[in-house]
Amino acid sequence: MISIYNIKPRFQRLLTPVLTALHKAGVTANQITLSSLALSFCIGFTCWFGPEHHLLFLALPIGLFIRMALNALDGMMARTYNQQSKSGELLNELGDVVSDLFVFFPLLRFEWNNVYLIVLFISLSTVNEFAGIMGKVISGERRYEGPMGKSDRAFALGVYGICCFCSLVTKDISAGFFTALIGMLLISTYTRIRKTLNK
Repeated sequence: MISIYNIKPRFQRLLTPVLTALHKAGVTANQITLSSLALSFCIGFTCWFGPEHHLLFLALPIGLFIRMALNALDGMMARTYNQQSKSGELLNELGDVVSDLFVFFPLLRFEWNNVYLIVLFISLSTVNEFAGIMGKVISGERRYEGPMGKSDRAFALGVYGICCFCSLVTKDISAGFFTALIGMLLISTYTRIRKTLNK
């Protein structure tokens, strides 16, 4: 299934020098995870004021790219430098869901014409992550399949932020956009469940 997640190994290789520098500075995997959570709150808080100051919509593409890097780095740090732990795994999984809520929450304000679609999008994003986690509980393997996994949602919202900044978003365009994302979330969740049960 096509997903941004498929390019993760190449992205991680590009981040290796950053990983080495962070380790030398004494930064831990859990600290990176907490930084990602704090960044997500800042993205959501900043975007809340996007309708009044369109420049703030750029917090989505810029902030979410940095968050994707942090999400990759915390796992790399844990595996490479033997920092894996139950508390770290719990923090990582819960942090991803809470981070998404921080980032998505402002959509309820500036997409009020499509509020039901936004609520459904947010809800299904959480269900999608839960389906991935249940893969590990049931079959011992965390599921990351797309086409609307965590990285895909970050990319999609980044594109959305750029379109908002350029004033290209209308009610009808937003409705079509989030309907498409919802459809892909359903496919992604179904794929994760099916692969878990067939493992």
